[in-house]
Amino acid sequence: MIGNEALKVAVTQLGVEEQPRGSNDGPRVREYLKAVKLGPGYAWCMAFVYWCAAKVCADLHQANPLLQTAGVLRQWNERSALRVTRPAPGDVFVMDFGKGQGHTGFVEAVLPDGRIQTVEGNTNADGSREGYAVARRVRDPKTIRGYLRI
Repeated sequence: MIGNEALKVAVTQLGVEEQPRGSNDGPRVREYLKAVKLGPGYAWCMAFVYWCAAKVCADLHQANPLLQTAGVLRQWNERSALRVTRPAPGDVFVMDFGKGQGHTGFVEAVLPDGRIQTVEGNTNADGSREGYAVARRVRDPKTIRGYLRI
């Protein structure tokens, strides 16, 4: 499954940070944004997810099931066929903050208490949707709009 392999790629990126912090820029961040045809300066959580999936798909010589976009909610809206209700490792979680603001990353594990352990880009220690690093987080499923299985 692409999602499980994309999660493995995402884990290799843990610790990648923007340079300088708060800039939505840096060598790796540029790679993520380039994957969705954008330059530095844009929010990059969805670009990171797309980039991870694209790496796997290139190795498998198949099309990426994700839309080539940095728009979290656009991805959610235009990939409804990928939606699932129960998360599993490798799924893409989608958060909706209203007014077109979203955040995303990979589900790494569903914890015994029901919370979701994630690997996500453009976050920080506070779990911000506008952070500066690829990091692990733990999310309350009540804050998540849904999941995409790729």
